[in-house]
Amino acid sequence: MAGLVPAIHVFHDDVMSHGGYVYIMTNRPNGILYVGVTNDLIRRVFEHRSGLIKGFTQRYGLKRLVYFEAFDEIQTAIQREHNIKHWPRTWKIRIILAENPDWNDLYDTLA
Repeated sequence: MAGLVPAIHVFHDDVMSHGGYVYIMTNRPNGILYVGVTNDLIRRVFEHRSGLIKGFTQRYGLKRLVYFEAFDEIQTAIQREHNIKHWPRTWKIRIILAENPDWNDLYDTLA
């Protein structure tokens, strides 16, 4: 097929083909918010709750999972996390209240 550009194949790592999660952690209702992304929500929240993750969540005691979304592709989850992180705080609170008006810790509902 003369004149056609050869196809460019993108090889995906096995990890990249799995789903992902966007999640929001807090220390109390209407408290400090942290938005994260992971491919293993139970493990990641456990790490935050146990203080195994150095940084923001450990420093402020963010151990309460108050919101999460599941995605078929990790890249979609990463893009969603990026978008949410740039939202005003009031928008983040609005999505939490829509799904979890009492700010319950959702970690126990995962297993």
